[in-house]
Amino acid sequence: MTILDSRPHELVGVEQVLVRPLAGKATMAFTLIPEGSGTRVTWRMDGVNNFIGKAMCLVMDIDAMLGKDFDQGLANLRAVVEKGDAASGN
Repeated sequence: MTILDSRPHELVGVEQVLVRPLAGKATMAFTLIPEGSGTRVTWRMDGVNNFIGKAMCLVMDIDAMLGKDFDQGLANLRAVVEKGDAASGN
């Protein structure tokens, strides 16, 4: 993973090089939007599928494969942010 863009309190853009199950590249964006007393985080992933990738998406449950990793990543992000808030007194 390589950070391509970083704008504090707004966006983190990342390029991810995938090895398995198919080699490829994807870009991800973590968009941060203030909401009430917190922040709404949106995690988006974009990439290009060739014919084989498209065929695999028809037979594989991508949400089942990656969904738990996205959920865990967002939970980790929340824990780090909340720990930082506690450490700073905010």
